[in-house]
Parts: sequence; C-alpha cells; structure tokens
Amino acid sequence: MRVMPEIVERERVVIRIAGDSGDGMQLAGGRFTDATAAFGNDLATAPDYPAEVRAPAGTLHGVSAFQIHFASRDILTPGDRPNVLVAMNPAALKANVDALESGSTIVVNDDAFNKRGLAKAGYDSNPLEDGSLAEFRVHRLPMTSMTLKAAEDIEGVSSRDAARAKNLFALGVLSWMYARPVAVTEEWIERKFAKREAILAANLAAFHAGYNFGETTELLDIQYTVKPAALPPGSYRNIDGTTATALGLLAASVRSGLPLFLASYPITPASELLHELARHRGLGVQVIQAEDEIAAANMALGAAFGGQLGVTATSGPGMDLKAETIGLAVALELPMLIIDVQRAGPSTGMPTKPEAADLLMALHGRHGESPLPVIAAATPAHCFDAALEAVRLAVDYRTPVILLSDAFLANSSEPWLIPGVEDLPRIDPRFALEPNLDGDFLPYLRDERLARPWAVPGTSGLAHRIGGLEKEDGTGNISYEPRNHARMTSLRAEKVKGIARDIPPLEVDGEDGAELLVLGWGSSYGPIRAGVRRVRERGGKVASAHLVHLNPLPANTGEVLRSYRRVLVAETNMGQLAQIIRAEFLIDAESFTKLEGTPLLVAELEHEILERL
Repeated sequence: MRVMPEIVERERVVIRIAGDSGDGMQLAGGRFTDATAAFGNDLATAPDYPAEVRAPAGTLHGVSAFQIHFASRDILTPGDRPNVLVAMNPAALKANVDALESGSTIVVNDDAFNKRGLAKAGYDSNPLEDGSLAEFRVHRLPMTSMTLKAAEDIEGVSSRDAARAKNLFALGVLSWMYARPVAVTEEWIERKFAKREAILAANLAAFHAGYNFGETTELLDIQYTVKPAALPPGSYRNIDGTTATALGLLAASVRSGLPLFLASYPITPASELLHELARHRGLGVQVIQAEDEIAAANMALGAAFGGQLGVTATSGPGMDLKAETIGLAVALELPMLIIDVQRAGPSTGMPTKPEAADLLMALHGRHGESPLPVIAAATPAHCFDAALEAVRLAVDYRTPVILLSDAFLANSSEPWLIPGVEDLPRIDPRFALEPNLDGDFLPYLRDERLARPWAVPGTSGLAHRIGGLEKEDGTGNISYEPRNHARMTSLRAEKVKGIARDIPPLEVDGEDGAELLVLGWGSSYGPIRAGVRRVRERGGKVASAHLVHLNPLPANTGEVLRSYRRVLVAETNMGQLAQIIRAEFLIDAESFTKLEGTPLLVAELEHEILERL
C-alpha cells in the first residue's frame, strides 16, 4: 500500500519545461498556464524558442523551453531561476541545469537518457548516474514507455503517434504535483482533436496516465499546493503580448470607427501579430502579407490616406527597410502605426531572443528632421493599453507613431483584467468634411494641436496634393522656399513636442528618504519593480519610475530625475535611454545593461541597487 505523499504549501513556484522543439513544450506549458489561471494564481510566463527552424533532434541548438512563475500573491516576472526542471531529453537537461539552485527538483524522461541521446547532447557519461546531479532532487520517470503503454490499446494510433503525446504525460505529472485542475486540459484536448478521434483518445490517455502515475507511484513523495491569489475583482483572462496588442488595435478601431488595416511581411517575432489579426476578419479587419517590408509600410500609409487605421508590424531588420516610408508619413502628416517587436541584433542576430536595442533607431532612424511619438509597452497585458494609446496619439496629432514591444513581451503571458468598453477612451478622427478657409480647402491649415486636416479622398471640394516634397505652409503646394522649409520643420517638431501636455506625468513608486531612483522602459518594468521590492524588504530605501512615452518624455521627467541624488537606468541594450537622459537633462545617470538575449533578472537588479545604497 502506497504511503500518502507529503503535502507542502508554497507561496510561489517557478517551473521550466524543456525538450526538443518538436516535443510540444510550448503546448504543455500553455496548458499548464491555462489550468493555473483557472485555479486563480497570479502568474507570468516566458517561452524560450530555438532560433533554428528545425535543429537536429536531441541537440542543444534544438532545445525549446517554457517557464511559468505562479504564486498566491501578485508577481511581476516569470522568475529568475526555476524550482523545478522537467527535462524531456539529455540536451534539455544540459541546456538548463545551470539555471537551477541547489536543492531544486529535476524530473527527467528516463527513456531518453540512452547512449545515442547522451552523445547528441555532448555527455561523456550519464548525469543521472555519475553523481553530477547530487545537489538536486532527481525523479527519473519512464515517460515515453508509459505513454506508449497508455495508448497501446487505442485503435488507429501508431507507436509514433503515441510517443508524440509524452508531453501530455509530463503535463499530467505536473498537474498532480501542483494540484492543478484537470478539466481545463481535458476540455482543451477534446476541442483540439475533435476531428481526430484516435489522436484525441491517445492524448487524453497520456495526460491521465501522467496524472495517475503521480497519484500512485512512490517515486513522487511530495505534492505541492499554491493557494489562489487575492487579485482585484473582475473578469480575467490569460493573455500574451501579441494577443493584447491585437485586441488593443481592435479596440482602437471600434472606439475610433476606423476600419483596421494591417500590412506586414513575415519576420520573427512579429509574425504572430499578423496571424492573430487574421483570425478577426469577421470584425472587418483587413490583413495583407506584403511582398517586402517597404511595400507593407507603403500599404499601411496608403490605408491611412484612405481614411483607415493603417498599421504595419515588424522587428529590427524590417524597421531598417521601412525607414523611407516612415519619413514619408512624417512629411504627409498622416496617422499611421508602426509596431516594432524588438529582438537581439544587429542584422539577423538572434531572432527568437529578446533585446530592447531599437530605442535610438525609433527616435532618430530616419534622414532629415523627422520627429515622431514613440511609446513602449511595459508588460504583456500593458500591450493592450499601449496599442490603444499609440493609435490615439496618431489620430489626434496626424502623425506616424512607433510602438515598441519585444520578443519577451510578445511571447510571455500574464492575467489581464478585461476592461469595460465604456472605460476605453473615445478616439475622434475629426475628418475634414468641408472647406476650411474662405471657401477653399487648405490641407496644412493647423488646429490648436498643430495637427492638419485629415481629408478622405473623394470628399467633395477637398482635393489636395500629397507627396514627399516639402509643402508650403497652409496650402500644401510644393515649396523650396528656405524660410518655409524652416517653418514646416519647426511646426512638425513642435507638434510632437506638444504631446507632452496630453500625456500623464511620470509617476514615481517612492518612499521617504530614498536617494536612488531606478528608471526603466519597456519590459524592464517587472524586474525593476521586483528588485526594488526585494531591497525594501531588506530595509533599503529606493524609488523607481517607468517610462511609457519615450518621445516626447513626460513633462515632469526632469523634475523627477533631479529629485534624487543618483539615477540608475536599467535596460537590455548598451545604455540608450541613459544616453538620452544624460543629453536631455545633463544628469549623470548610471547605467546597468544586459545583452545576452535574455530578460533582466530580479536578482541582478537587486544586486545593482544594493551596490549603490
């Protein structure tokens, strides 16, 4: 008779599931995340994809991983180091074991640790037997053979098909270990494979076999519980940054009445936005996969000229190619949204790895004086608000806007409190409908925001010229007159600068007596806030602030920065925001940077802060 497992309560847990890119690690992680969200924990996830489309199976280059941090309190990041590693083969173990702290739990697919698998991963000996894992709690589970056994009596399922379900066996084991609800996963399997009865039965059998194995085996002697988190009341859904961006664009389309038009060229990690919006064509969304990056940008700008919400999305290399059209949008003064899902560069770089090094390009990466607003999302859920705000500024001020996200935000997920439609801002396109000066239409006659009229082609009496040549103030006629060029350049710059009056002030999460301010932007938000929290728990006094609007900066930015003796800027580049802060405000900002293709870690921020206190 089996001895009942010990029940251990945890406040928080970090799990990493790793295997070949064809082993379904992202699927298993996503299903565990859904079950965790349904249970009511706060959570944050971080998928880690290999850059190769299909690296050789069993090699380090082909390892795919998914990390989830869930807790009974609010959390801010996917966690620095996992408490539990599920390794489906030797390569997954070798690629991730160094991330573990002593005493962590390792669950391995024992069947994969054969001579061939060990050799592919570069092991000279079996780490499960040579004592190299002595500091960890290691559970050797025969996942492949147990999955095959679970599906052996299902008609129409080959051994190869059955073996593919070993990720769901692992998911079943984890679901038992952490007392996750099984109905969420069962319902997903039934929906996913509804048209393939044999495959559905095999996957359900594998999942149940894993869960039952946890219940009956003595190899797993501890079951962990993590109580639900006390989140603010409301309706929640788990959401990643890509989906949040797509929903933000849809909300902006609804609240402005502008048809949404997205033109993009496939590029990692921005392609998923193209795919996501293509699923919403029933809502009037138009999606085009263009033949190249500049064509996509031209299409989006053409849609804006035609009175639609013109959007194009890309990553760093695509931004290089779109620069000419973005400059044209600045000259035309039309509302257009350019989304840059940043990745590690330069050139092809590391396409699936996060980095936030496109800030200076977003601000200055065009020829001539061509300022435009730049906004950066802070968390996966915040991508919704950032997209909505970017559209608002583009429409209100008749300007292209760059929205910065990154690979981490796009792929990671967290609970999102679904807002009420009535709480979303209205966006008024204010289309020009009639002549605006003594019976004539002047396309560059500006309003109090310095925004020009937006006249949809075909509107009676409002015909006007567009193009990249310099315009005469007011009339929009081609002009080479020196003073006019200086005036138009100044007007475009003042229009963008004036947005500072229309955005929220920079908020400080501070405490009395703090002399150090930690400043961030983009996906550094979570690690900075969590690092500051840790330092305060140790008695340190520190403040933090986070920039969402990067051009123009909030009007009180200089005042905030000068209120502290020291300013530390943390970012995943070589110090681009720190350079801007030094140049703009003549403040000796200190810089903490990281360029490893991985997010900032909380422990790193904690160390950097403590070093300065």
